[in-house]
Amino acid sequence: MSKELEKNTVEKSSLHPRNPHRFRYDFKGLITSLPALANYVFRNQYDIESIDFANPIAVKVLNKALLKHFYGIDNWDIPANYLCPPIPGRADYIHYLADLLASSNNGNIPKGNSVSVLDIGVGANCVYPIIGNHEYAWQFTGADIDKKAIVSAQAIVEGNESLINNVACRWQASSKNIFKGIIQSEEYFDLTLCNPPFHASMAEAKAGTERKWKNLGKSNKNTLNFGGQNNELWCEGGEEAFVSNMIEESTTFANQCFWFTSLISKKTTLPRAYSLLKKVKALDVKTIDMAQGQKVSRILAWTFLSKNQQENWRTNRWSK
Repeated sequence: MSKELEKNTVEKSSLHPRNPHRFRYDFKGLITSLPALANYVFRNQYDIESIDFANPIAVKVLNKALLKHFYGIDNWDIPANYLCPPIPGRADYIHYLADLLASSNNGNIPKGNSVSVLDIGVGANCVYPIIGNHEYAWQFTGADIDKKAIVSAQAIVEGNESLINNVACRWQASSKNIFKGIIQSEEYFDLTLCNPPFHASMAEAKAGTERKWKNLGKSNKNTLNFGGQNNELWCEGGEEAFVSNMIEESTTFANQCFWFTSLISKKTTLPRAYSLLKKVKALDVKTIDMAQGQKVSRILAWTFLSKNQQENWRTNRWSK
């Protein structure tokens, strides 16, 4: 194997085995899919092709290339300063959710449009529905409190034929609600997913931004390389409060969702979440560990369905 090929095939073993991004970026292939990426690729100090991850424009163009190369998305854009998420980590969440469904379906991943997924905080980027629909042909509903984000997500859907009949976007009108006003009566979801804002204040979010820039070898920067609006980065009480509200509100829709899930960035969020889940009488709770490089996170999943209800759900929805 040549050194060049070896460099591009080193596996990132921490990513999910089905994650197509577990190898180093194949910039030659990505540039074939999106020639504009060539303007941002250079060889770093280790003689490995890379981009300047401190450059928001370069990061955005890389995302465009990844989404086109791996997921067939021809038209993708986001407004300035909105979250431009790292694709590999988003794909990991989707693949672990597929495993979660398989664990409730005799080891088989349910695929196709009989599987409905609710993305809380779909954002302007619409990335989770893009990946989930491409990889497993799931139907998605994306909800967000930010009208501009919903307009952007809807434009992405309408700009890509593969998404038009498979992704719906809904605006959450109430800042106090998560599922209420989004999940309609007699509507059922096999999964909910969420990447909650984890900072508790603007000051905390800015401190996090400064740390990221310092890690990238930059200083005196006021913006994130991956962007993000206030509601994407922080909320009152931070991740712990947001997830707690989600757990409490999930009880209202206990029989309309099989698995409720959320990413948990801070391990300190878990004790209160576990306590609340016990209080609201969730019948099964799972914690799924994830890691992307040095970043460690986890998925918290819970269901209120009894074994009999789960069997009926499988029979009525996944066996068709």
